[in-house]
Amino acid sequence: MFGRRETYSTSCYDYSMKQAATSKAPGAPAFLSQALTSNGFIFVAGQVHALPDNTLVGGTTAAKVAQIMSNVEAVLRAAGVGMENVVKVVIYVTDMSIMPDLNEVYPTYFAQPYPVREAVCVKELPLGASIEISVIAEKP
Repeated sequence: MFGRRETYSTSCYDYSMKQAATSKAPGAPAFLSQALTSNGFIFVAGQVHALPDNTLVGGTTAAKVAQIMSNVEAVLRAAGVGMENVVKVVIYVTDMSIMPDLNEVYPTYFAQPYPVREAVCVKELPLGASIEISVIAEKP
């Protein structure tokens, strides 16, 4: 409690940052990273429903989410982990009315216990996309 000082070993932490990248997902401009690994976590930049050549995939919400999750998984694999290591998901949409459709397909990409999740409505997304998803994963 009060007055008691505890010390913690930092030997299990890796404070260096390592970049992860793949050509199997849309590339990031030179001043951005697809993902960074730091302190046992992988921080994946927001992925939109685009092919690796940055061509947007249209169609249903399910088709868009499938492309996004394919991009996310490719970046995670480049960092040495998979979807099973995801602990947090942030979803950005330009129209909240698509959330029921998104919620229908979203659980198919994860197993229980599901990652924590946030959904945020924004005015615009890169490339004119309607959905963007970023994740944080744990590196075992």
